[in-house]
Amino acid sequence: MRNIYTFYADAARIALQSIFAHKLRAFLTLIGIIIGVASVVVVGASISGLNTYVVDRVSKVLGANHFMMARMAFVGRMSDEEFERRMRRNKRIEWEEYEWVRDHCKACAEVGAEMGNSTDLNQDGAEFPSAVVFGVTANMIEIEDKTIAEGRFITPDEVQRSALVIVLGDDIKEKFFPNVDPIGRTLKVRGLPMRVVGVEEKRGSFFGDSIDRHVYIPITTHIQIFGRGANGLQIHGKSANRENMAATIEEARLAMRDKRKLKGNDEDDFGVVNVEEVNNQVDQFTASIASVVIPITFITLVVGGIVVMNIMLVSVTERTFEVGLRKAVGATRKQILMQFLIESALLCALGGVFGLLLAAGICWLITMAAQITMTITLGYILLALIVSSAVGMIAGIYPAFKAARLDPIIALARK
Repeated sequence: MRNIYTFYADAARIALQSIFAHKLRAFLTLIGIIIGVASVVVVGASISGLNTYVVDRVSKVLGANHFMMARMAFVGRMSDEEFERRMRRNKRIEWEEYEWVRDHCKACAEVGAEMGNSTDLNQDGAEFPSAVVFGVTANMIEIEDKTIAEGRFITPDEVQRSALVIVLGDDIKEKFFPNVDPIGRTLKVRGLPMRVVGVEEKRGSFFGDSIDRHVYIPITTHIQIFGRGANGLQIHGKSANRENMAATIEEARLAMRDKRKLKGNDEDDFGVVNVEEVNNQVDQFTASIASVVIPITFITLVVGGIVVMNIMLVSVTERTFEVGLRKAVGATRKQILMQFLIESALLCALGGVFGLLLAAGICWLITMAAQITMTITLGYILLALIVSSAVGMIAGIYPAFKAARLDPIIALARK
């Protein structure tokens, strides 16, 4: 065992001496490996960062432990035939059904309702096209984890008496009340004067839709202005914690089925989605991107491996006398083979380390410039180091075999 350890230690020492004896050549050899490893890690970090960013946006927009029931709620793609079938089968959700679920879902921390319509806002010569007016129950602030920057949110009493009050998104506030306190002022919706009671914190865009162009009014007021609509309202629920999410959704779903008197084998005539399903869709999307993009970046590692192979062939030619001398004093073919394989692997492993350092610098710059966190995970670090070392081993196989097959007499004569 000690002899084996001594052999590998000596082989690694000789390999490092050979690498550092030709620093410039070694560096130029490693450029392909460095760029390849940096490319793989940066692309992987970008995908991980994108995943983290989108999931974080989903949580901020939809709230944590949040689920929704609606006539046509679903996540992902749906065929036209299936969509038409559900449109014929599913019924719109009524107010009485919301109240039933609210009263019978004991596991739900909160149950609220929401409706949405798009409309143009006009006042004092200012226009805001296609603003989204949401009618909500008072507890939607807890369900969707909303943050109010100024004033307050809608109260239960205002929902009960269909009050003409409104909470503005940041874009709406800047359009109609720039540089002034909007609280207590009036904004007309469909000609009705609404008293501003709050302004939501700026939230930015989500999948191309600006959240800051939304406004919120009591759902009872919304029904009076816009009607019940073809799809009815949406029921929104919140689980007390992530662990009870599935059980909470199932209890709410069974309550809705009970209200609609659906039998055991009847399909649901409503849709249910939750934040976890959206997050899973994001994970699948980013995984699909990674499965396509990351293998492409490995091409640079292959190119780097070819360069390493060429340099190792040159190294074998330069060290022919050394190989002959080692064989003359008893070195076996296997030992010569392992000597050059270790040197090739160490060379590429060093390239992997420098590639990681380059990738870390690039990720830091992108994070500072774009304000999107680039996440270098342990998995990508191990992948980069293992793959770079494997490329070195593979690239060194032919030069190592060539060195191992040298005749010691002929090799010594080439000094």
